[in-house]
Amino acid sequence: MSSALVIVPARLAATRLPRKPLADICGKPMIVRVLEQALNADIGPVAVATDDTSIAEAVRDHGGTAVMTRDDHESGSDRIFEAAQTLDPDQKHDTVLNVQGDVPLIEPEAIRAAFAPLSVPGVDIGTIMTEIRDDRFRDDPNFVKAVTTPNGHGHNRALYFTRATAPGGGGPLYQHIGIYAYRRAALARFVSLSPSPLEKREKLEQLRALEASMRIDVSVIASAPMDVNTPEDLERARLAYQSL
Repeated sequence: MSSALVIVPARLAATRLPRKPLADICGKPMIVRVLEQALNADIGPVAVATDDTSIAEAVRDHGGTAVMTRDDHESGSDRIFEAAQTLDPDQKHDTVLNVQGDVPLIEPEAIRAAFAPLSVPGVDIGTIMTEIRDDRFRDDPNFVKAVTTPNGHGHNRALYFTRATAPGGGGPLYQHIGIYAYRRAALARFVSLSPSPLEKREKLEQLRALEASMRIDVSVIASAPMDVNTPEDLERARLAYQSL
């Protein structure tokens, strides 16, 4: 594999935490904190893709790269595809990695773990999961479950993703974490597909790829990064940075 083009999609539209990407975390906007962690992963150049000039200006003010995209994208995948075409029209990078813009505490190792499954030929998309260790979350539909099987290369092949409690029987359950590494051709194919029946039923975009017979492999990481969606989450993130 060559290096990845790492793109962080960001938009201001958030109801529970208005202007979320620009929320201050110990002196820097949250989107800049995510950008820094992505740079620390050291797997390739990093840029923020946004439709808002204030986000782009905040990134550039802190020395980062930002690219403006259309304001009518329905998903982060569509946004990163447009950004990749702008940033790398000659496709020097054969992988595009999508890092969510609301995970300021994402560890660089977790970002690299999403990239790792693409070392296996035939894998279209890499992503990550972690074991659910708190029984309160086993039946929580907000904790998306990854149903996988070992792929023989140190990762796992995804069979399904669901908001239900699955698989049944004894044994661990794994929470899927929505960071994706796409082969360039796989990303182009994915954004060309219409939303699929199971995707619409479960409200999980990654099912579109599985229903189209695309292969998703998953690395296991030690713990889930905290995403920031509410003022309470933001305060916890600030406290975590203060303790670093």
